[in-house]
Amino acid sequence: MRTLLTKLGELTLEKPEFREKSFETAVFEKYSRVEKALINAILESYIQGVSTRKVRHIMEKMGIKGVSAETVSHLGKALDEQVNEFLSRPIEQPIVYLIVDAVYVKVRHHCRVVNMAVLIIAGVREDGYREILGIQVADSEIEGFWLSLFEDLKTRGLHGVQLVISDGHKGIQKAVQTSFLGASWQMCQVHFLRAILRNIPRKHQFKVSFLVKSALNGNEDRLSEVAEKLERMGFQKAADTVELFMFDVGNYRDFPIEHWKRIRTTNMVERVNAEIKRRTKVVAAFPSPGSLMRLIGSILIDINEDWVTGNRYLNMAEFLDKQIFDTESKFCSSAESTDVSIADY
Repeated sequence: MRTLLTKLGELTLEKPEFREKSFETAVFEKYSRVEKALINAILESYIQGVSTRKVRHIMEKMGIKGVSAETVSHLGKALDEQVNEFLSRPIEQPIVYLIVDAVYVKVRHHCRVVNMAVLIIAGVREDGYREILGIQVADSEIEGFWLSLFEDLKTRGLHGVQLVISDGHKGIQKAVQTSFLGASWQMCQVHFLRAILRNIPRKHQFKVSFLVKSALNGNEDRLSEVAEKLERMGFQKAADTVELFMFDVGNYRDFPIEHWKRIRTTNMVERVNAEIKRRTKVVAAFPSPGSLMRLIGSILIDINEDWVTGNRYLNMAEFLDKQIFDTESKFCSSAESTDVSIADY
């Protein structure tokens, strides 16, 4: 028998007993890590004097009594070691697709509460499996924070990036242009549509949404026609948004058609964000950036374990065949050009 503290209270777990050796399972450690991180954030809030009714209520639900600062520090140190090890591990395989996004969480700063950005980077490897590559808690999404995170990933071995998918934040765009020369940037089509509709009155949104979605299946000329039509309708800001991103929403089409559905949006990371929001809402405002990093890091370790041991996300055989074909075509073109030059000479 052993007990496990969760946000639903204390659970009693039965486990088999063997004479020769003790019973071990990854299930206990996997699920207890996130719960420990959650408990640590709640306890740290309590120690720092954030004695809200919600904190006390959660502690009562979990049956937590006799909390000391030393207990919180010891628990936090153990979790930090696991998270730091995860975030400093080598990136061994080429990463073909890089998906970049951020989620905002409330954190206490002195006597006030501020929103902090959690920068998240995931990738699809050359073997078709997904992997969580890096996270960082930052004050905002400005270029400098993204550059710092990208450089850290490259130091750990990130290479082979062909396409970077994100929303239209200027900081991300500039950092991608600087860090990944030769790679294309894909504006997430969902964020693209949202940015347009943000400047459209509600009664016209359905019609405009249909126009944009239809044009997204074509080329830049069709999007240019949509921009002209929006301008004639009096929606200048929406037209400007279309013109601003219309050369970046179709870059995914240079890759295998079987991949299109999954690389034209940031949906892969959006689902990660949804899980983070679900778990972090238990803590109204985190007592420190460290406690936030502790919990989110623990969540992402579990997600990453499911990704790398689960089903393959994309079949990369066609991508690799295309890479070989492109390389051979360039070689042949170069050889033909050399032959012509020699003959002319």
